Amino acid sequence: MRINKILIVLGEPYSTFSEILFKYFNSREFSENKKKIILIGCKNLLYKQMKKLKYKCNLKSINNLKDAKVSQINILNVNYNSKKIFSEITSSSKKYISNCFSLALKLIKTNKEIALINGPISKKYFLNKKYLGVTEYISKKTKSKNQVMLIYNDEISVSPITTHLPLKFVAKNINKKKIINNAMQIKKFYENFLNKKPKIAILGLNPHCETIDNFSEEKKIIIPSIKFLKKANFNVEGPFPADTFFLKKNIHKFDVVIGMYHDQVLTPLKTLYNFSAINLTLGLPFIRISPDHGPNNSMIGRNESDPSSIFYAMKLIKKIRWKYYLKKV
Repeated sequence: MRINKILIVLGEPYSTFSEILFKYFNSREFSENKKKIILIGCKNLLYKQMKKLKYKCNLKSINNLKDAKVSQINILNVNYNSKKIFSEITSSSKKYISNCFSLALKLIKTNKEIALINGPISKKYFLNKKYLGVTEYISKKTKSKNQVMLIYNDEISVSPITTHLPLKFVAKNINKKKIINNAMQIKKFYENFLNKKPKIAILGLNPHCETIDNFSEEKKIIIPSIKFLKKANFNVEGPFPADTFFLKKNIHKFDVVIGMYHDQVLTPLKTLYNFSAINLTLGLPFIRISPDHGPNNSMIGRNESDPSSIFYAMKLIKKIRWKYYLKKV
């Protein structure tokens, strides 16, 4: 069973994502997914941006999923009062983005076999410190618990225990329950959707997995978590020191690396693979993907953005197989 519809929430009205989509729409790869893709966003603004960047795409508004046609790029219109084609990101887009997500989640609730891709969103203006990230925002809206961030790459994927959390709060927010949940969600995703039993590496928190403090997160939290997972027949090893783990001789032994905080695992991954990775939210009752880049306001309108991440997202969607129907949101 395959995904038969891909909803793309356009995200920030002013970002490089429209340019990235135009590059994808003008590629050979797009023909494979043309009948599946439904955009959600402001058609008028997207059309103006297309003209400004000198792309040609047959954008057409539709009223529902059944109206979608292969001969056009289908978009469910959500109005946005834009005076400029490109501009700075402000809080004025908050309601618009919220409406886009509401429509997408409503459609997913009543239609199975749908994947959701969202364009980049400003954490400063849209989330406004109410949520750590879009992962947490969508989890709240769908009343989902135990969500996990997985940055997926065919060679090696990474998953941070704490997501967009300031470093000073990281140690206090690491516990056995979170580590076990991350490993469980990762194992479920790989086995159910990719038909593969993942080899998981878990990193320590402290340099060289050592500390001069009386309390060692490795001894008290991480090692007991690994022992529990091994008893539950998980293919897991660790804890590994983060400073040497991402050497090529090490990473090729594993499918996924669980780290204790965001930059511990995302920095080396992006250094090694640039934009050939995507952000997946595990633990939701549907597939949610986000290209692994931000709005990049400074690059808007320059037609110089790397579209690799959207191509990688589509590649993964093609690879996924569903072994069971998704639960309703």
